[in-house]
Amino acid sequence: MTNSVRKVAAAAATAVLGAALAGCGGGAGAPDAGREARMGTPAASASASTSASAAGAPAASPQAGAPAKPPTMAPGPNGLTPVFERAKQRTDKTVALTFDADMTSDQGPRAADGEHFDNPALISTLRTLKVPSTIFMTGRWAEEYPDQAKSIGTDPNFEIANHSYSHHAFTSPCYGLPALDGAAARADVDRAFAAFKQAGAVNTVPYFRFPGGCYDDQALRALSTAKVTAVQWDVVSGDAFAKDPVAVAEQVLGGVKPGSVVVMHCTRSAAPVTEEAVRRIVPELRKRGYRFVKVSELIGK
Repeated sequence: MTNSVRKVAAAAATAVLGAALAGCGGGAGAPDAGREARMGTPAASASASTSASAAGAPAASPQAGAPAKPPTMAPGPNGLTPVFERAKQRTDKTVALTFDADMTSDQGPRAADGEHFDNPALISTLRTLKVPSTIFMTGRWAEEYPDQAKSIGTDPNFEIANHSYSHHAFTSPCYGLPALDGAAARADVDRAFAAFKQAGAVNTVPYFRFPGGCYDDQALRALSTAKVTAVQWDVVSGDAFAKDPVAVAEQVLGGVKPGSVVVMHCTRSAAPVTEEAVRRIVPELRKRGYRFVKVSELIGK
């Protein structure tokens, strides 16, 4: 491959990832069909209000101090995978910061060339500030950074949730991502959980976040046998490819309500100012009386 062709291919890949990350963060410019898929059909949305019930977690045994069976929601209408967006109990001033550790199945060469899809400084800051957090990790990320996946997944401050293996779309259109059919989608989720286990992560929870946030009833049906709760968000950080941490922080601070789920990213190359934004967000929300929790605590309310 010539240098010029390589540069064009890299630019195209970056554009696709950028669109997908903007989608994860609810960025502007989504096509109407993609936005409808992301929000779900009435049946899918109705499942978000279904009461929580206990269900089995993936096979890995949790770390001491973590719940043996993290709470999940009961299946939605016709057995569809349930969808959680924000805690039903909205008077308790709790908030969940969630971070998508994105890496697609074909980005290994870019990582080998020095691109950083991880963000150890962010994880360190969350530890220093003692912010319980949920990391929605792709299986490919766990394979690329097994030591970090193990470190995160054995730290009681964190829980690892599933963001697919490949970061391909579960419905189409979805920000230019290649789409998986039902059988491949189900296998992709299993492959991600297997990657977490292989890395040595034990604090895994049966939650799933759709790549790009895109889903429809067919996607919810494809995952119904996985016994996971799909987790969306109600607060968009706008950190994907942002250059101003103050703007990201202000967007989060302006959107948080009791029971909120905030979507951010744990990917240095695609979200370079997230760590600095978190250092602004956390003390301000604590000043306002908020307590940080993992998604499992919100679902369990």
